Amino acid sequence: MSLLPRRSGKVAGLILLAIVLALWLALRLVGRPLLNGRSPYTVATNWPRLPPGLVLGQVTGIDVDSQGRVFVFARGEKVWDAEPIDPAIISSPAVYVFDGPTGELLNSWGENRFVMPHGLSIDNEDNVWLTDVGLHQVYKFDPNGRLLLTLGEAGVAGSDETHFNRPTDVAVRPDGSFYVSDGYLNSRVARFAADGRYLFAWGSAGAGAGEFDVPHSLALDAAGRVYVADRGNARVQIFDEDGRFLTSWQDDLRLGRPWAVRVGDDGFVYVVDGGDQNNWLPDRARILKLTTAGEIVDRFGAYGRQPGHFIWPHALAVAADGTLYVAEVGSGRRIQKFLSFSSGLSR
Repeated sequence: MSLLPRRSGKVAGLILLAIVLALWLALRLVGRPLLNGRSPYTVATNWPRLPPGLVLGQVTGIDVDSQGRVFVFARGEKVWDAEPIDPAIISSPAVYVFDGPTGELLNSWGENRFVMPHGLSIDNEDNVWLTDVGLHQVYKFDPNGRLLLTLGEAGVAGSDETHFNRPTDVAVRPDGSFYVSDGYLNSRVARFAADGRYLFAWGSAGAGAGEFDVPHSLALDAAGRVYVADRGNARVQIFDEDGRFLTSWQDDLRLGRPWAVRVGDDGFVYVVDGGDQNNWLPDRARILKLTTAGEIVDRFGAYGRQPGHFIWPHALAVAADGTLYVAEVGSGRRIQKFLSFSSGLSR
């Protein structure tokens, strides 16, 4: 007896199954174009849902708390486009809280407090840490905007134990102690106890190991290593918890110009390659995903205004499920949300 009909039936069944799976995937991806042929990330449409008339302005900081809420630090009516920084206080809210899945605005706070917002990070207790490069200060707030701690003297720059010079970012350890990247005019990383007491600092201006040219962002991994986006030197430097230099990632063809660095719960390191402000290349506005050994496992994005592209991507956040949020200070002045297949495309 011939086996041809049985085999033909199996082949037809497999083809039908493949068609059904392809249609299912296409429906799941409607409105979420693939960013390139290799990356599993897709850009979410209609996120966030801004109320009519709300203008975020330059979006400089972003992070996600344990409840999946997305906290955004934005400059509103202010633009950093000249020196010295305009000392006028921003009258509108500077912190906005969005629902991660829907993009709905949940809360806003920070009116009449900040001069030039910069970094935002959230610790394990959902406290919100902010840096202001105009006031030279670092702040710790609870999620509802109640001030818990202030470091630095308002409007007074310095490089001692109680002053900063345009601090850029904060990374908090599980024990509550924290690091500050300081910053645009200082070239150091300072560590503080949980109560804000100064412990020590390391770094100086330069391009050698442990030296910095605009330490613009920093993050910690599960082993306590400190990753510093050394933007001016086009590299990420890695230190132990006491500031001892371990290694650096520096290869212009692969890493680009790091504007921000974050470590996800998945153990991967995410880097914003924001490019050079005066020397744009089409692939120099992108997100890179690396192992802790510095191996790039994914990259996506390019310079541009279309969804999935960037103009001066400044900061990013990694949600617990792998969803990425990217904040831009360029002419787009927007937040983009990126879903991965592992995070679930229905979110």
